[in-house]
Amino acid sequence: MDNGASSYRRFRDNGDVSGFDEIVLEYSDGLMLYLTSIVGNIWTAEELTEETFFLIGTKKPKFKEKCSFKTWLYTIGRNIALNYLKKNTRYSTVPIENAPELISDEEAVEDAYIKKEQRIAVHRAMRKLQPEYQQVLWLIYFEGLSNKEAAKVMKKSVRSTESILYRAKKSLRSQLEMEGIDYETT
Repeated sequence: MDNGASSYRRFRDNGDVSGFDEIVLEYSDGLMLYLTSIVGNIWTAEELTEETFFLIGTKKPKFKEKCSFKTWLYTIGRNIALNYLKKNTRYSTVPIENAPELISDEEAVEDAYIKKEQRIAVHRAMRKLQPEYQQVLWLIYFEGLSNKEAAKVMKKSVRSTESILYRAKKSLRSQLEMEGIDYETT
């Protein structure tokens, strides 16, 4: 059972709104990109994504666990998108290739999604490192501290902190490569 299923079950059966919030945070970007591929318009896809979450939030359909939660959710979104297309075929549409401003918006959303996925992969890999390595990487790269400031926080010398940072980056690179993630693009 995946996390989306347990979050949805908490929401559906116990009325736990935080479960619904978790689902929206986890799946909204990916669902919107998928629906964009169906309807060819990012703004329409955004509305259809909201409609999908509105449907599962109000009607609370039963998730029978015959597939993954993500598959189930994307199927609902696809059906909503196809219904939208059936209703709106009489209106003329402009192919996305003929509207450069739509392409740039779509690329921006896609780039943001990819960067989010890369950050998640880096965080996941960092959790597998030694605590000292996690700490130095977090302080310097995520909190933006200088080596000197990080050394002060860690109660180490600057030279020691730089050495730890070097080993931490090497270890993180190795961990990312073991997980099949290109270190240079993250």
